[in-house]
Amino acid sequence: MSGGVGGGPTATAGRLAAVLRVGLTGGIGAGKSEVAGLLVARGAVLVDSDVLAREVVAPGTPGIAAVAAEFGADVVGADGLDRARLAQIVFADPAARGRLEAIVHPLVRARAAKLIAAAPADAVVVNDVPLLVETGLTPTYHLVLVVAADPAVRRERLVARGMTAEAADARIAAQATDAQRAAAADVLLDNSGTREALAAAVDTLWSTRLVPYERNVRERNPVRRPETLHIAEPDPTWPQQYERVAARIRHALGDRYLRLDHIGSTSVPGLAAKDVLDLQLVVPDLAAADDLADLLAATGLPRYAGDWWDGPPPGGAPEALLVKRFHGSADPGRLVQLHVRTAASPAWRYALAFRDWLRAEPAALASYAALKRRLADTGATTTEYAELKDPWFARALPELDRWTAETAWSA
Repeated sequence: MSGGVGGGPTATAGRLAAVLRVGLTGGIGAGKSEVAGLLVARGAVLVDSDVLAREVVAPGTPGIAAVAAEFGADVVGADGLDRARLAQIVFADPAARGRLEAIVHPLVRARAAKLIAAAPADAVVVNDVPLLVETGLTPTYHLVLVVAADPAVRRERLVARGMTAEAADARIAAQATDAQRAAAADVLLDNSGTREALAAAVDTLWSTRLVPYERNVRERNPVRRPETLHIAEPDPTWPQQYERVAARIRHALGDRYLRLDHIGSTSVPGLAAKDVLDLQLVVPDLAAADDLADLLAATGLPRYAGDWWDGPPPGGAPEALLVKRFHGSADPGRLVQLHVRTAASPAWRYALAFRDWLRAEPAALASYAALKRRLADTGATTTEYAELKDPWFARALPELDRWTAETAWSA
């Protein structure tokens, strides 16, 4: 009746911006609680959904009174909630489980929000949520940490706790699959080995990612791309990584934008690229872009300082139309560039058309891939690389215009 409850979404937006929120989950027997303990030992503030779910229906609380009113007085015994009796009811009837969750989940979220509000301003708050993936709450966190282990190892651990092998297999099968959790994970920790190996992995995660990520969120510092140019081989998980970032943006912004897309080289299957996710957010005007700056910063995408604009397309465009806002990820472990463009700018259509042209035309894709590798071999910096591509684009964009006309391409 617990497990799927998260604490982040109900806290105030200002407070949420002040702390880094990590969603911690993993299959039964994977060692999630062990990772939680290791993070707490390094300074994290733990919000345990299972613990809170018990607290809010403890004897004498409004929660237990609401449960009794909904399911009858016989679900409450002399020592509090009769969990076995209640489980018989709710696990036999999905609608009953929904009614129970409607009572418990808001209480847990409210309690979690209070704990987050009481945390230090520089806290890394870890929400231990067993059913985080199953309940669809992953976009409410800056980072999702999944603890994984080989199913055979998990079964062995559960049997050591007193379960039968059959019961252990049933519990494992009832949860999200390893593939589903891996797809949701910004960080996947393998706990199939020794405790020493796990502790070393947590140490690295804490010092190189979580601590700087927290500081960047609090101080609104986007991570700068390195000037050392590296072109990575195509990564089939880039679209999946985009979707995780996009889900956070959608959750934060609601309907306050026109469209959100994956653009740039990582959006083209089979294309080598700098390991940077480029996203494009289209808004009505620059005032709307500025109104979203705080929400994006709270999501982990603070705005770069200064003025930014796109280069004109082949046909030219007034510079005033090409002004944009530019945001970057506060997460040092996942570089993201978010281009916030207005509906009047032609740049957002060109970004989409260029992506679709490369996807559809093997010759264009091959030519662009060869250019990337050739420039990378020269030892150019990232800034020089962007400038050295200009002659190729000067030749390619007229071809892109012909392709969009011939195919009647539309955004």
